[in-house]
Amino acid sequence: MAQPDFADKTDFENASRGLIDSLPECIIRNPKGRIVWNNEVYNFLHTTACPPTANPKLWRQGQLASIQGLFEVASGIYQIRGFDLANMTLIEGSTGVIIVDPLTSAECSAAGLALYRKNRGPRPVTGVIYSHSHMDHFGGASGILPSSSSSNNSIPILAPEGFVSEATSENIYVGPAMRRRAVYMYGNRLPKGPTGQIGCGIGMGVSSGSNSLVPPNDSISSTGETRTVDGVEIAFQMVPETEAPAEMNFYFPAQKTLYIAECATHCLHNIITLRGALVRDAKAWSRYLDETAVLYGEEAEALIAGHNWPTWGKAEIGRLICEQRDLYGYMHDQTVRMMNLGMTGVEIAEGMVLPRGLGGRWHTQGFYGSVSHNVKGIYQRYMGWFDGDPAHLWEYPARESARRYVRCMGGVEAVVRQAAEFVAEGDLRFAATLLGHAVAVEKEQKQSGSGEKARMMLASVFEQLGYGTENSTWRNFYLTGALELRVPGSTESRAKVMQGFQPMQTVEQWLASLSVRVDGMKAECESFMVDVHLVDQTEEQRWWRLILSNGVLTPRNAAGFAGEAALTVSVSKAHLGEVLSGQAWLEDGQYKGDLGVLVKLLSLTGIQAHGQSHL
Repeated sequence: MAQPDFADKTDFENASRGLIDSLPECIIRNPKGRIVWNNEVYNFLHTTACPPTANPKLWRQGQLASIQGLFEVASGIYQIRGFDLANMTLIEGSTGVIIVDPLTSAECSAAGLALYRKNRGPRPVTGVIYSHSHMDHFGGASGILPSSSSSNNSIPILAPEGFVSEATSENIYVGPAMRRRAVYMYGNRLPKGPTGQIGCGIGMGVSSGSNSLVPPNDSISSTGETRTVDGVEIAFQMVPETEAPAEMNFYFPAQKTLYIAECATHCLHNIITLRGALVRDAKAWSRYLDETAVLYGEEAEALIAGHNWPTWGKAEIGRLICEQRDLYGYMHDQTVRMMNLGMTGVEIAEGMVLPRGLGGRWHTQGFYGSVSHNVKGIYQRYMGWFDGDPAHLWEYPARESARRYVRCMGGVEAVVRQAAEFVAEGDLRFAATLLGHAVAVEKEQKQSGSGEKARMMLASVFEQLGYGTENSTWRNFYLTGALELRVPGSTESRAKVMQGFQPMQTVEQWLASLSVRVDGMKAECESFMVDVHLVDQTEEQRWWRLILSNGVLTPRNAAGFAGEAALTVSVSKAHLGEVLSGQAWLEDGQYKGDLGVLVKLLSLTGIQAHGQSHL
């Protein structure tokens, strides 16, 4: 298997090139003094040799991704790197500065803009561009825009078509499940250090400051569209369904600089993320990169992205784009070829090896996505969960299977002894499988001695698997799993918090979120309707009927309902959001009918109506 060359220092040269200034101590706090970003905790990567508890390639990636400061990329184009998971890019215009992808948190984007202004003068923000619909590329917008909403209206804010819908709808149905997994994927609860979290491949971690969604006032809908913002000409390429459902690349002709969003970073990206998401289209991703090569590959002299460091020179840029194109194309085409030969996703993933021309390049390594789980994602996109083996059509849930496996092997103690033998042989993967059965049974039977030994041994196996992998998200998953085994409950408290109803989401999205919170078995005998009149919405969004029947909540958008609802509510959209989240209640004149119906509906979704616990 081809491996990249550690003697090649090009990435280190590029990651440091153009450094103008950096924070003496890269610790960013919110107004109350709480730390929302701390890049200093990664200093060990630069002062310590790679230990046995980390994969050398991942250690190297952490060294590169943790370099922080203000960098000049090309004449008039700058980047803030190391202030969050993503990069913030600044383009100087005729009168001010255009900001691309203002990070996750307002505190971090404000700190980045302050560092830029310290070195380049107090230029006003004269434009904002969101490259795509993920939070780490728009959540900090309020930190760089004037506080006056009227000022924001006069500043061009550009985004790809469908941006607001995708930015607000992501995680609506399965947000709590995704947030729990994100704790594992990003290693949020792990200590930063040689035996803990050492980055996320595309960056070091996610900041925890205040988020916002300042909506765009101009959208790009087709490749070839251009805009001139503050005297800067920009050409756009639409790349939907690649790394995000709404995403675009763009080119600055005067500066000969291409912004490639997240379509080509300095590592393999995700076709399917471990936190959960819809499977991305690897074939489209490859095809769009080929289009990028045709449109800009012969012109661009600098390539920048929303993560990692730039690439300079036409030859190197063309090579990177085409190799990234081939990376996603190879995974897709070979997965499809082998599934058509009758192989399952797991079998394909186990045997998939990149060709030498790709496997030996640093920017194709699996620091964030992996060939293994991406191949399984491609298989899933086409074939679903079933691998075609009838024996797998109606298997028991994991705990029920574990109970039977453990009984066949003679009990938990026997399983632990057998697992120890596999550990001694170096077969950590199967040891983890055996110990997973033992721990599942122990949770059910609440045994102490052998169950405790199984948990501690599995924690140790997870740690060894984490220490060895080059993939940051696998490492974080394994080590967080070990932490949970050693300190039960240590990863739970923050992961299960329900997200509120966000102001930028539509009422339809709020009601969709509410519908999947209904406890169907508790609601199966309930049947009623609630009409909602939103006094401040447009005609097509003004009337909603909530129909509860057979354990299902069905929102219906229409005017002139037939039939009498048990309750009719007349409020503003904002007030409705507060009522649905248990933060406010209704006053006289805002409803007609039985308020107890609304209390019951909220209780069926796990929400206590504000001040109504006595009803």
